[in-house]
Amino acid sequence: MTSTASVLHPPAQLAYCTNVHPGETLARSLAMLEQHATRVRDFIAPHGSLALGLWLSAQSAREVMTQTNGVAHLRAWMDAHHFEVVTLNGFPYGDFHQQIVKTLVYKPNWTDSLRLEYTMDLAHILAGLLPDRCSTGSISTLPIGWRADLIGDDSSTRAAEQLQSLARQLAHIEAATHKRITVDLEPEPGCVLDTAPLACAFFETHVQSAITRRYIGVCHDTCHSAVMFEPQEDAFASYAKHGVRVGKVQISSALACNGAPKELAELAQFAEGRYLHQTSVLVGSGTPRFYEDLDAALDENLDGIWRTHFHVPVFLDEIGRLSTTQREIPNALTATCKVDPPIFEVETYAWGVLPPHLRERDLAGGIAKELLWARAELIHAGYEVHT
Repeated sequence: MTSTASVLHPPAQLAYCTNVHPGETLARSLAMLEQHATRVRDFIAPHGSLALGLWLSAQSAREVMTQTNGVAHLRAWMDAHHFEVVTLNGFPYGDFHQQIVKTLVYKPNWTDSLRLEYTMDLAHILAGLLPDRCSTGSISTLPIGWRADLIGDDSSTRAAEQLQSLARQLAHIEAATHKRITVDLEPEPGCVLDTAPLACAFFETHVQSAITRRYIGVCHDTCHSAVMFEPQEDAFASYAKHGVRVGKVQISSALACNGAPKELAELAQFAEGRYLHQTSVLVGSGTPRFYEDLDAALDENLDGIWRTHFHVPVFLDEIGRLSTTQREIPNALTATCKVDPPIFEVETYAWGVLPPHLRERDLAGGIAKELLWARAELIHAGYEVHT
């Protein structure tokens, strides 16, 4: 859809990330898209196509690659359902909706050849799925690995070697298909790279060549940056200063509160068992105290500003006594005017583990509300938007 407002930037692509749906196998992934994404499409683009940030597990990706003409068949399925795959989420490797995910989502990490093999499968798939009008597509991936798993070894060097190998293979894909597939590390609280300065330091030390930086960049998640109390504008300024390309921006929102007892009692409702909910608490004007999960933070009962990694619907600015970091999102969108326009992706995967009274009866309707909100914010920032 085209805005009638004055366009300040090139057209932006807005998608929703399908890791919100279970999909440990290809058949399950397609069934979930048919059940939910078709209805999102009917809400958002009833006479057109819906842009997807597709998530395929490693098993699903391997199924596509081992089938005869698997990528072409998947492209035909997407075309028949009026979906356009403009980006892939290559972060969760296995079953992202199993009973307990927690730190399993960070395995295998980038020191493991399995991560490279999975990402290359995704690169071949995305090159075949990108719409004809798109010459570039982003695959977001984990930021090396979970820090506690990689302390005391040369993990960054070994990960960098694999990323350099990946870049060389992505160059071959571009030469063969004229599609540039980029792989973008997504800083996340508690990982080896969890802030923009750490990501930039990694690039300065390990990703120096122009050819590697052509294919390896970062994916900026607004929730993750907010949890680390990192101003969105500062993150983008760091990337620009160090020549680190931002290939994708994930539009997402975290929980926040001021640590009052009644607020913490409500926050405790979000301490669920499937996903990790990293929490930072800013006490006074000092350095935030970081906790690997919400339960550990609640045990400390600190009086301060709390931010918790729980992807809540982006159209909410408050939830009961709690607030969200929604206000951070426009700052990030405005900051993107200083970089090449990335792909924008709404990534709220935690609908199913929200406290019961907050869950949408109609998941597709909730996702559509998020896309409409995000589209309005992008237009306000000066973008023409394709969804």
